[in-house]
Amino acid sequence: MDTTAPAWRVHTRTTASTVFSGILGLAVAVAVMAPLFVSRGTVQNLFFIFTMLVLAQSWNMLAGFAGLVSVGQQAFVGFGAYVMFAFVILFKLDPLASIALAGLAGVLLAALTSLFLFRLQGAYFAIGSWVIAEVVRLLLAQWKALGGGTGTSLPTGVTRDMWGVSAVGHLFGLRPAQATDVVCYWLALALAMVTIVFVYRLLRSRQGLALAAVRDNQEAARSIGVDARWLKTFVYLAAAFLTSLAGALIYVQKARISPDAAFSVVDWTANVIFIVVIGGIGTIEGPMIGVLVFFLLQNMLADHGSWYLLVLGLIGIIVMLFAPQGLWGLFASRSDIQFFPVRRILRGGPISMKCKGGPHG
Repeated sequence: MDTTAPAWRVHTRTTASTVFSGILGLAVAVAVMAPLFVSRGTVQNLFFIFTMLVLAQSWNMLAGFAGLVSVGQQAFVGFGAYVMFAFVILFKLDPLASIALAGLAGVLLAALTSLFLFRLQGAYFAIGSWVIAEVVRLLLAQWKALGGGTGTSLPTGVTRDMWGVSAVGHLFGLRPAQATDVVCYWLALALAMVTIVFVYRLLRSRQGLALAAVRDNQEAARSIGVDARWLKTFVYLAAAFLTSLAGALIYVQKARISPDAAFSVVDWTANVIFIVVIGGIGTIEGPMIGVLVFFLLQNMLADHGSWYLLVLGLIGIIVMLFAPQGLWGLFASRSDIQFFPVRRILRGGPISMKCKGGPHG
């Protein structure tokens, strides 16, 4: 009997994900060209959506995939922004170069704080992350060269002279202020796409499987040889890098900073948590849905003062009660559709099994 080896294959892509990848590619192409046919206000709104998406995906990577619930991610938003301001004002660097350095500085801060933060578990970890954010805020509020407690602004004309602004202005016939918005918008779009691809690739890798095991049962994961500490540290550093980049980019566009604004727990952590919880924690699609819902609610309710926060809180409670997996989780559970599938499916089987005579062939 002569047999061929079984042809088992592991698949992750689905028909829905293949179609969605094509639609997403088309949407990104349209988004790149959007500044040519939409208003400046729309460009700024899209900039807000993309930067909040980066923050949401970064927090979701921590809480949804690594089980690290942080309420202090504003530390990296503010720290990244302040590092960018320091390099621009004190060292006369271009804002774009300063954004990259701010991301690296965020990694350094995360590496230092992880040494004692990872000694904490559960609610203590969450509280510890908030304490770190407050300590960083108080320290930077003493930095007189950057305005101390009242903050400071970027020097006049710095953002208009940064790399690429002049070329974009000449190419599309835009005023310097408009060209600056376009460059910042493109950077936000690129950062959002890089973040999504990075998270997706991570989850589809062997490290992604190990990360899921650590999130679900850390002790069991360690018993089969998974280095839980290394994985959590890697995710924490990656989230800090992306969050610091986003924070620096946000404040290049704002061109004005203060400790209270840069380290706002409502703007950079509470809103981000709302986005992830509403959309669906532990999924890539969830933050994408959540950021759109949050943007629409913000625009509809922003003129209603404190009612705005009350309505957001009420919506969050309703979703957690009736759709604990979020809007995307509810949809996916009923339709079995995934645009970013990470579940591995075993398909195939023996190709053939031919008999060629008796046991001696």
